[in-house]
Amino acid sequence: MNTIKLTFAVLLLIGCSSISAQDVFKNANNVANNGYDVVNYFNTNTAARGSKDFSAVQNGATYYFMNAANLESFKSNPDSYLPQFDGYCAFAVAKMNQKVPVDPNTFRIDDGKLYLFFNDYWEGKPFNTIVPWLNNEAAMEKMAAENWKILQ
Repeated sequence: MNTIKLTFAVLLLIGCSSISAQDVFKNANNVANNGYDVVNYFNTNTAARGSKDFSAVQNGATYYFMNAANLESFKSNPDSYLPQFDGYCAFAVAKMNQKVPVDPNTFRIDDGKLYLFFNDYWEGKPFNTIVPWLNNEAAMEKMAAENWKILQ
């Protein structure tokens, strides 16, 4: 596992070198969370894409929502729905002190906060960062919060 983490960190440094500080994770169209509805995570505990018909701009990124009700919920209190660490992988922030893109389908809500995670193949093997996160969640949250003070 240490070899995977080291390789992951090195490749992320190379692949994510264009990500600047204080930049919400967004795609080339300036859409945050790849268009997934951040309010829906809280309402249904599922990941679902929103629509550009129901959108709002927050922190320089456009967020999509599934319906007008979710959009209005977001507008009334955006901070309660925004993912931690500007939408970057919580595990990578904690363990590697890096901003890493996520798979919006891999998420966790803990204590009213939304955490997103990298979940894809890495060096030909599945690597879902929520697994090591959940193995020691309290310590991971603490490490991520400390590292985020420097990364943001």
